[in-house]
Amino acid sequence: MFTDFNKNILTVIPARYDSSRLPGKPLMKIKGTEMIKRVSAIASGLCLTNSDYAYIVATDDERIINFCEANNINVAMTSKDCGNGTERCWNVVEKLKLTPQLIINLQGDNPLCPPWVIQDIIDEWRKTEADVYTPAVALSWDEYDKLLASKQKTPFSGTTVIKDKNGFALAFSKNIIPAIRQPEKAKNMLTISPILRHIGLYAYTYQTLGKYNEQEESPYEKSYMEGLEQMRFLYNGLKIKLVETNYRGRETTGGVDSLEDIKRVEEILEKYGEF
Repeated sequence: MFTDFNKNILTVIPARYDSSRLPGKPLMKIKGTEMIKRVSAIASGLCLTNSDYAYIVATDDERIINFCEANNINVAMTSKDCGNGTERCWNVVEKLKLTPQLIINLQGDNPLCPPWVIQDIIDEWRKTEADVYTPAVALSWDEYDKLLASKQKTPFSGTTVIKDKNGFALAFSKNIIPAIRQPEKAKNMLTISPILRHIGLYAYTYQTLGKYNEQEESPYEKSYMEGLEQMRFLYNGLKIKLVETNYRGRETTGGVDSLEDIKRVEEILEKYGEF
């Protein structure tokens, strides 16, 4: 087990065994490799390019602890009372008595997260002061049309975000924002769509994460409204810096919550190869 966690940057990988939708998924294999091992490899690779960086898996299950220890993956046990990945990130920081300046929350069911997206977040943090950092991708007009079509079938899948002139988030929504009232005119005037699709990856300053549970809950994070946890930060006046990035031509998918999702990830890896 890696012992030097006293770094400026810490990636925490929350991993629950008892997922309600796919129990045991961290240890399920994707093209022959356990998912938590794949996600850990993404995080650990950044140690090679950032001397002030460390990573750790945060779990509440002995089976994941045992697997990680057997595979030389940094891991720590956290409380079973953590309500979500954000709380688990803070729990492991508190337990290990760490004070990293930046804490990156990389979910354990995200095996297709490009490592360069995490690096983009780190690079932005080094030059811009904010409370939270999160990536977004500018959509081409073809990608906008595809998102529009997908919203007809699954209206609340996919999140978009609008920003201010300095690149800080103004609002997130499950609707497509900004609304485009005259798409044909917009396409003639703009070479790329004004739509930013949010990537659900977050990095917090130590102070911001430590005060997360003290912040007033936003009405917009209620499940019967937007259901977006990040709106709590904006609601309480915190600054979220958008990190514009891209997938470099690769396909991606959301978190793994079903056997069908695992198959989809395997198909993408087969098509594009490993990172």
